[in-house]
Amino acid sequence: MSGAGAESVAVLLLVATLLFAVLRPRNLSEAFVAVPAAALTVLLGIVPAAAAGRALRDIGPTVGFLAAILVFGHLCAEAGVFAYLGNLAGHASRGRPRRLLVLVVALAALVTATLTLDATVVLLTPIVLATAGRLALPSRPYAYACVRLANSGSLLLPVSNLTNLLAFGRTHLSFGHFTALMLLPWIVVCVAEWATLRTWFRSDLPVEPRPVVPAGRAPRYALAVLAATVALFVVASAIGVAPAWAALTGCAALLVPRLARRDVHPVRLVHAASPGFCAFVLALAVVVDGVTRHGLGHLLDRVTPAGSSFLALLAITAVAALLANLLNNLPATLALVPVVAGSPAAVLAVLLGVNIGPNATYPGSLATLLWRRQLPAEEKPRAGEFHRLGLMSVPLLLIAATAALWAAVRLFGT
Repeated sequence: MSGAGAESVAVLLLVATLLFAVLRPRNLSEAFVAVPAAALTVLLGIVPAAAAGRALRDIGPTVGFLAAILVFGHLCAEAGVFAYLGNLAGHASRGRPRRLLVLVVALAALVTATLTLDATVVLLTPIVLATAGRLALPSRPYAYACVRLANSGSLLLPVSNLTNLLAFGRTHLSFGHFTALMLLPWIVVCVAEWATLRTWFRSDLPVEPRPVVPAGRAPRYALAVLAATVALFVVASAIGVAPAWAALTGCAALLVPRLARRDVHPVRLVHAASPGFCAFVLALAVVVDGVTRHGLGHLLDRVTPAGSSFLALLAITAVAALLANLLNNLPATLALVPVVAGSPAAVLAVLLGVNIGPNATYPGSLATLLWRRQLPAEEKPRAGEFHRLGLMSVPLLLIAATAALWAAVRLFGT
């Protein structure tokens, strides 16, 4: 199949795949439609079988790392890392709501950077809500802090977000160089996110202090393993070893004492690896390849500027953010990164758009949809409020982050 027919079918398959992933009727896995859609893309000849195989081989190591880091985050949660960090933030705030917001923003940014945004959305958010509840505070500022920093706080490391992992190889940068270039944009965005939330939710942040909550006992071994694993990411990248091995080493270190206690549950570990979501990502790569081969790739070639000037980077960031909110940030990354792969600065600009941009709308990021879906009914945000805040703040955040990236490129080079 080729021509207009192939283009139409490819678009329909992508829309069906994303719509099912967004709605997830009966809580079925995202892969339920994605895998048949990918198979149909190949069977109809929209994507040649050899090209589909190459796409799967290219993305396979990235998906392997995703599974490993999800298990690692699960083991950290079971070891009490997130409960301790939430209690520590509540204790360090000394019962002051505005100070707690600063600490939650910082905590969400750090958890996202080191353990991916899924850990922040799934594991940290409930702890933060419980901490706010113990202090008898409105939960909205702190819930929003978790989801917004899960997206925009994922700029820092190549391992912070699946989008970063998908793009990292195309930058041809080392782990350390990537981090150095993204450090300033990450700091700027985190501070801007705090200022946005502090202003928008000022009525939910009373001045009067609340009773101080205890920090509890620190899970020292798990925290040490977490710190060592993050260091291993840097070392592994420097010597050309896949980051998945560092994540697996961290998993093994956390499992050793539990094996001695016979406290390991294989079924839980498999579930934590989210095989359905991993299959969805693999299938999505094939489906998006079909769309880019038959229309979208040519369109992106025409509208995406070349170069690394501030205006060029800002335009790339804007295109990426728009595409993320129209199609979701994963297919946006898969479609855009090959177009700008000749310029490391342009690839990083794409990441600004697909990581910060999804804070504008619910469909922009699967993490946002997961965050909303798992919140208790009384905690779910109003759609109007979420989108007003997103549409008013995200454009300014994108401009500030792009300016910071442009300055970092001038400072560190690519």
